[in-house]
Amino acid sequence: MTKRVVLIGHPVAHSLSGAMQQAAFDDQGIDATYELWDRPPIGLPDAIGEIRGDDFLGANVTIPHKERVVPLVDRLTEEGQATGAVNTITREGRRLVGHNTDVPGFKVALDKLIGRQKMPRQAIVLGAGGGARAVVFGLIRESFQRVVIFNRHLHRAEALVKHFGRSASHMELRAMPWHESIIEAELAKSKVLVNATSIGLTSDVSPIPGEVLPPELFVLDLIYNRTRLLRDAEAAGCIVSDGELMLLHQGAAAFTLWTGRPAPIEVMGRALSAARAGGLRSAEGEPTGEPQEAAAGAGASGPAGA
Repeated sequence: MTKRVVLIGHPVAHSLSGAMQQAAFDDQGIDATYELWDRPPIGLPDAIGEIRGDDFLGANVTIPHKERVVPLVDRLTEEGQATGAVNTITREGRRLVGHNTDVPGFKVALDKLIGRQKMPRQAIVLGAGGGARAVVFGLIRESFQRVVIFNRHLHRAEALVKHFGRSASHMELRAMPWHESIIEAELAKSKVLVNATSIGLTSDVSPIPGEVLPPELFVLDLIYNRTRLLRDAEAAGCIVSDGELMLLHQGAAAFTLWTGRPAPIEVMGRALSAARAGGLRSAEGEPTGEPQEAAAGAGASGPAGA
């Protein structure tokens, strides 16, 4: 029987995850298909009920469902519980387990960005959606001492800080209003900047002006394109990286969870590059932040889907 894996989001149109995972299944001789399910929030419970069937290996979950799906699964892993967001689901019989593979994916991306240098201890995170939750938890795990979260809607950033209250008790985790002068002041104190919004995904805009970026800052944009933020940061003398490594490695972690096999990273990377060259734009683990925030805050439209 052909096994099934589905990506549940709204909307889902074109998926880099689909190209990447199908290539991995085919390379490993696994009889499985990767399908796209466009389900609005009202249809999410029925979709989750469907994947309890024996023909499913599991699922990916993307915007806007990463947080909504949490109460619909039977058990959460440490990363799912800690972040309050799920992007991968596996089956244990008819029970569903919620994972967050964005967390290990972010670690790979952060380690690559910092390189051989000592891991910094101060960071700024832009955004408060599912992607930002994985980033903040990753920074907590890396023993950062001060993390400041900026979000267009301050209450969402404050909710994120509250969520991590216990696990971040050893550090200073703060939400601040999205004002250019405040961001500039905080950048002067920080070593790492992570853009976990969708600003810059579909338009050539940046969440913050290039002139406020200090040199020698480490800048990671979870969007995998060479965004305006990354170009401005490079021009300012910063060390930069896009979100492709995080995208690839969160997908590899999901593949291993579904199949019990090591992921064929090189095969998945080639499929990812080919799909990007073919014009596909979005993928599970990549479009981060809230589409309406991007539209209201910077003139960018939200991600086209996963």
